[in-house]
Amino acid sequence: MQIPIFTVDAFTNRPFSGNPAAVCLLENDLDEDLHQKIAAEMNLSETAFIRKLKPGDDFTKSSCFGLRWFTPASEVPLCGHATLASAAVLFHVQKNTNSVLTFVTLSGELKARQVKDHIVLDLPLYTAYPQELKEVEELIKAAVGDMSVQDIRYSPDTRKLLVRLSDTYDRSVLENLKVNAQHFLSAEKTGKLKGLILTVKGNSSGKGHDFYSRYFAPWVGVLEDPVTGSAHAVLSSYWSEQLGKKEMLAFQCSRRGGELKISVRGDGRVDIAGQSAVVLKGNLTL
Repeated sequence: MQIPIFTVDAFTNRPFSGNPAAVCLLENDLDEDLHQKIAAEMNLSETAFIRKLKPGDDFTKSSCFGLRWFTPASEVPLCGHATLASAAVLFHVQKNTNSVLTFVTLSGELKARQVKDHIVLDLPLYTAYPQELKEVEELIKAAVGDMSVQDIRYSPDTRKLLVRLSDTYDRSVLENLKVNAQHFLSAEKTGKLKGLILTVKGNSSGKGHDFYSRYFAPWVGVLEDPVTGSAHAVLSSYWSEQLGKKEMLAFQCSRRGGELKISVRGDGRVDIAGQSAVVLKGNLTL
């Protein structure tokens, strides 16, 4: 069996930056265990599987597909960058003729549309609630040492902890922070976390990026994720409230780095836009 597979760098317009995802196009149902085996083989933070929902569907003409995401260790309920990568394969490689694509996922229906040189993802917006320091103090110390923390929030929907560093820190401090995410596994005592977001406020002059972040998810086999759409579904809600803004520009300052355009809507959703670069095309032989 041959399965078309692609590697796409998401939230960037050039190869070897942004966040790479593998994307598989499934003509037929795949044995359940093969999803995880392929994801482990690809060894990227996410491998996406696009599947046809009914026999007559076509990757160039149909507008609705099933979509699942797997890390090398487990299936996840939402992945923004692999959704953008999947839309890029359909729009740019398959030359899909629709202006909007719908993906049926574990997080409900997600839509992707082309706007000039960006792909806009329609994602759920997740609220993060105040979190008591005592419960997560050991984890935060493992992540940032004795750095000053300004706010701590928890998103129960995504099981992500948001840690805002003091506004006295800038982008370079976050970028240069040495983090050993493997230590998080023993430092996290609550059993409720799947991801840790570190974030700092951006440029207060109104130009440039509104906020910066890094994201760590050793609980699902990803020590640091380069650019994370699902984390920004949490960050968008938080920073929109903090800054009083609906339109924001964000940068995830991992080693690869990536930029996200954010538009918080009034219906509990968020539009997150990014660019993409297809860097590999091939076939899996099973």
